Amino acid sequence: MTAHVPVDHYSAVQRAATTARRAALDQGLTGALPDRAAVLASELAGNVARHAVGGALYIQALPLRTGVEILAVDRGPGMADLERCLTDGYTTGGTLGSGLGAVRRIADEFAVRTRRGTGTVVSARLGEPGAGPAPGAPGVGAVRVPADGESACGDSWGLDVRGGVRTALVVDGLGHGAPAAEAAELAVRVFHRDPGLPLPGLLHAMNRALRRSRGAAVGLLRLSEGGVEHCSVGNVRALLLDRDGARQRFGGQPGVVGWNMPEPRVQRVPAAPGTVAVLHSDGVDASWTGTPTPFLTMLPAPLLAAALVHTHRRSRDDATVLALGPPRREA
Repeated sequence: MTAHVPVDHYSAVQRAATTARRAALDQGLTGALPDRAAVLASELAGNVARHAVGGALYIQALPLRTGVEILAVDRGPGMADLERCLTDGYTTGGTLGSGLGAVRRIADEFAVRTRRGTGTVVSARLGEPGAGPAPGAPGVGAVRVPADGESACGDSWGLDVRGGVRTALVVDGLGHGAPAAEAAELAVRVFHRDPGLPLPGLLHAMNRALRRSRGAAVGLLRLSEGGVEHCSVGNVRALLLDRDGARQRFGGQPGVVGWNMPEPRVQRVPAAPGTVAVLHSDGVDASWTGTPTPFLTMLPAPLLAAALVHTHRRSRDDATVLALGPPRREA
């Protein structure tokens, strides 16, 4: 689950650093890495506290490998001179490191996008040395936060990457809290038992497993060179996004997996280079798909997931976004 740290006061800087250090330790990072995670969070939270409004950090385990990811999102003025801000040593306050340049240097993977009058989104990832993502793995962004006041998240997600085939899952347990979380996690475990099954077969397996649970909405996407397949029951949204907006929206079938699931139907569309696939629960307001801004549509997958949750989340519900960008190429 993603730790959400609102940056509404400078005291949030220490809270963000503590949260990042704990997340790194929980992931088994050793040596100086937990302290480096704390520096990353401190720098990013400090930047938000000093220069922006409506900002937060999202801190979580890395997708696809062991490590920690720190995401910073704000609705501030944006950076007028991004290159200057990325210069190592450039800083406007006394934080643990020396500005965004230090964040870029310390992180294994770093991405930032900013726009005047819109805000800034940053991703900093840190893992064990030499354990970076393999070439061919997709750019992955995922954020999973519980409803306000809840300690458990009734949403979850899963991803399987095998050669050129990527199979993605987002599941939304009915309601929220612990019973919904149990249903969602059960669906994820079933998914990982045999993720190469045809998509209807995966849904049937989940339907059998969830019969004694709350039940869930389930969305599945499979991407390969042959195209994109989609299969969904319930209110998990799925779409293909390019720089011009939503290229393809997929509709889910009505029903509840585990209770009254219809016979699953598969939708197939051709693949297009550069397309980003997005799955999200209804804790994210789907109205964003109507007229997404150019700033949003051009975000890489890790930044897109964070921006959607931060900007379009319904705080009274669990919210999960999984975004898959194009596969990584050889260096």
